[in-house]
Amino acid sequence: MGRVTIRDVATAAGVSRQTVSRVLNDKPDVAKETRKRVLEVIDQLGYRPSSLARSLSHGRSYTLGVVTYGLQYFGPAHTLVGIEQQANEMGYRLHWSMVKRPAESGVEALHDMLSYRVDGIIWAVSEIGDNRHWVEREICDLEVPVVFHDTRPCPGLSVVNIDNHLGGYLATNHLLDQGYQRIGLITGPLDWWAASERQAGWQQALEEAGLGPEKDLVVEGTWSAASGERGLHRLLEQRPDMDALFTCNDQMALGALKATRMRDLAVPQDLAIVGYDDIPEAPFFSPPLSTIRQDLHELGRRGVQELVRLIDARQRELPDVEPKTISLQPELVTRESSAVRNQ
Repeated sequence: MGRVTIRDVATAAGVSRQTVSRVLNDKPDVAKETRKRVLEVIDQLGYRPSSLARSLSHGRSYTLGVVTYGLQYFGPAHTLVGIEQQANEMGYRLHWSMVKRPAESGVEALHDMLSYRVDGIIWAVSEIGDNRHWVEREICDLEVPVVFHDTRPCPGLSVVNIDNHLGGYLATNHLLDQGYQRIGLITGPLDWWAASERQAGWQQALEEAGLGPEKDLVVEGTWSAASGERGLHRLLEQRPDMDALFTCNDQMALGALKATRMRDLAVPQDLAIVGYDDIPEAPFFSPPLSTIRQDLHELGRRGVQELVRLIDARQRELPDVEPKTISLQPELVTRESSAVRNQ
């Protein structure tokens, strides 16, 4: 037997094609017994409505565009897993596009997405430098809604992010609570908004403790383990009295741990370390790494949920549905790398 059609279902169920269509679209004007019979036939025959027919009947393509960059990094890669899972659950396909350079605006990718008749777009490119300069000019003229990840809140934009400022604050405040006072920082690339926010959280915690941040306790990393190793060597050369370290991701913490072994420093006795991300390997570092956990799968899922909310509202022409910012909260995970001093 060839591909099962809606006509085949109607014939087998003894109803009209219009009735099958109403059942498929979950319309209320179908008798309960008729709906049950049609659904049983659909299951028996293995009927699957075509995506084209579905899009024509609903006035949408059931395709979401996703523009991304940086899949080699832990955060973007795991966010995309959440995007894909939630889209599948809500009956949407995904069309992907990746910008070539992190600081490029991606306007070409935006217009490419529109050519595929997507219902909405998730902009999963981190805010880096001025790569958002196009938004004010372009966003009002777009025919579909856009949800941004990893972007500072902005009026008129739909943003779903994780509170990086809070994450930096939690990490630093934890070290202060353990009795550490000379807390160094290895940042991510500071043209990344997320990295600058984590640094701001570190700074706020120190200021609240009456320990104004000192420039020689900060070095800039590149998110890589190698930059974490280099960063710790440099910090200890600048501040040999440093007693704790916050690295803005776990990979850089791994590099820093290597540097402590090269210098015969014990962690946490000589130097406590807290990372950021809670990658799956963090509990297996030596010693196990204290870190900031962010739910990246949930970030991706919430982005899809918010985008579909906007798509539905636009299709139904609801006037009072406005873009909003959803900020997910990270949490501190304590392990042996930041144990209380002198224990």
